[in-house]
Amino acid sequence: MFLAGHPSQGCFGLQSHCAPCYFFNKASFYPSDFFFNSRLNRFVEWAKNEIAVVPDFHKRILFSNEAHFWLNGYVNKQNCRIWSEANPQVYVETPLHPEKLTVSYALWAGGIIGPYFFKNDEGHNVTVNGDRYRSMITNFFIPELNNHDVQKLWFQQDGATCHTARATVDLLKDTFGDRLISRFGPVNWPPRSCDLTPLDYFLWGYVVIGLCG
Repeated sequence: MFLAGHPSQGCFGLQSHCAPCYFFNKASFYPSDFFFNSRLNRFVEWAKNEIAVVPDFHKRILFSNEAHFWLNGYVNKQNCRIWSEANPQVYVETPLHPEKLTVSYALWAGGIIGPYFFKNDEGHNVTVNGDRYRSMITNFFIPELNNHDVQKLWFQQDGATCHTARATVDLLKDTFGDRLISRFGPVNWPPRSCDLTPLDYFLWGYVVIGLCG
């Protein structure tokens, strides 16, 4: 029985021993996703072939990405409840453009590079564009690689515009040559494939737990 928002919802749950069930949001699929899936399949087949030749190939891929952390104390209202006999009518004021901090990491089997915080010369948080991304690569990321055998490492990035500008791809090719997995790179990274990168399915969640713990 579906009683969302009905006054008898709580009583019905107590009498029937039922528990409230929540909806889960699921990404919509579009006709173009079939094209994306074909590119995903090609990439997976390519990776499997590489692993067949070099069994530890997957351990040589530097997976990279950025994430935004909101600094205004934002709380997901679906996870926050106030128990009271009367509705306290609590309002949380939020700014129109809340401040956020963008953080970059690169992760592979041999370790982790980062965090790198995107800030301007005055120390203020800034968004990522092509110039700032290339500055991070040149002044932070590549120097951090000096202690590792770069000749054996592959670099992966997603298809964000700042990642795939011609100047950015050329800069990464100067360091990694053909060992670049990226849109417009020697090996194409399939779009909407966050389930393939450990930053999305592991690292960011781990960082959030550490910050909130």
